[in-house]
Amino acid sequence: MTTILIVDDEPSARTTMALLLRKHGHRVVQADGVTAAVKTLMQEVVDLVVTDLRMPDGSGLDVLRAVKSHCPDADVILHTAYAGWESAKEAIQLGALDYFEKGRDPDELLHRMDKALEEKALRRENENLRQQVRERYGLPGIIADSAEMRRVLDLVVQVAPTDATVLIRGESGTGKELIAKAIHHAGPRARGPFVAVNCGAVPETLLESELFGHVKGAFTGATGAKKGLFEEAHQGTLFLDEIGEMTPGLQVKVLRTLQNGEIRPVGSTQADTVDVRVLAATHRDLEQMMHQGTFREDLFYRLNVIALMLPPLRDRREDIPALAQHFLDRHGSKLGRQLRLSSGALDRLLAYPWPGNVRELENAMERTAILSRGETVEPDDLQPHVAAGTSLGRAPALPPQQTLTELEGTHILQTLERCGWNHSRTAEALGIGRTTLWRKLKEYGLERAPLASPPRRP
Repeated sequence: MTTILIVDDEPSARTTMALLLRKHGHRVVQADGVTAAVKTLMQEVVDLVVTDLRMPDGSGLDVLRAVKSHCPDADVILHTAYAGWESAKEAIQLGALDYFEKGRDPDELLHRMDKALEEKALRRENENLRQQVRERYGLPGIIADSAEMRRVLDLVVQVAPTDATVLIRGESGTGKELIAKAIHHAGPRARGPFVAVNCGAVPETLLESELFGHVKGAFTGATGAKKGLFEEAHQGTLFLDEIGEMTPGLQVKVLRTLQNGEIRPVGSTQADTVDVRVLAATHRDLEQMMHQGTFREDLFYRLNVIALMLPPLRDRREDIPALAQHFLDRHGSKLGRQLRLSSGALDRLLAYPWPGNVRELENAMERTAILSRGETVEPDDLQPHVAAGTSLGRAPALPPQQTLTELEGTHILQTLERCGWNHSRTAEALGIGRTTLWRKLKEYGLERAPLASPPRRP
């Protein structure tokens, strides 16, 4: 049951409103002025305050200040005559939720109160969920104000206590590893190791040894035996990021381990048993890869016991304000700064499409924390391309008469130039492994940085 405080020096106005609210199931507390309201707020926890603007011992602004001081989670609605509208607008600027003209339809006031209470309940639910995530997973970076991410976390809560294999899908930068850690830390293997490997970042000739280990003399340079990541993750979790970059030959060996729990180090004739939960992630279209014969169907179904699809940031824009402030707080604290976003800057963040998703947002907020000129972040403090933004729902215009292959080559070239021809940074920006990047550079004739003139465009 919600508690509503009515503050008005007119007994008839208080009584009429109290009867209406009690009829709709609310608990009502009354105060005949500012002094009584302050006393009540010091003794009671209320959910909503409806206050007259002008009273003999003060104003609704005084009540608003008392609410912010003693009961900051409560919302305030000003109930005022027309003559007090200017002050009511001032109260909105100070943090009041709404103002309502006296004498209007009481059902309209009740509707606004119900709406305020629903929004408060939603904020409380969101905070409870974030607190649950923090307590269970120890990962405060997970922000879930949007319905899309709440559905993801609901599934995380369901699957984490099991030992099921999970395939986490989503665009690069959406937080797949963060979700994998959440599943690990909330599950029965939380006391065991969490071991992660990006299958696209390790050269394919070394990935088998990295995963399964090797014995001394297994290949040139193998001067001693080495444990693989499956063995390091024994009784814990192994996270195979970018599983779509794995070669078909290695996919067979991973499938065998998933089926019988055995590994065979490179160069060994002896199989060892491991107890590992496997989580995998990819931004690739595995169904299309199966159709093309580059990803094994049997491995796909072995990994895809539980599928989690992470939405791109452009589809969970409700999370952007909290995420942006979270990253500002994190990086600002390292610099001894307390930063906040202006409404103008937040509008620009909401308008920008964020092709690099949450990772790009964090990078942008780190840069902003370093370079912003004041404690309030203004649009001019943002990166120019973020500040420019794009209209929501409007896709950028594509160059005319270019094939999909040509578009890919052009995009890779532009990313190379933006990253100063650093291959590691380019691969990360594109969301692919270095091996995949090198293969595409050879395909498009972009292996080397230009000396005087740029390489040919695809």
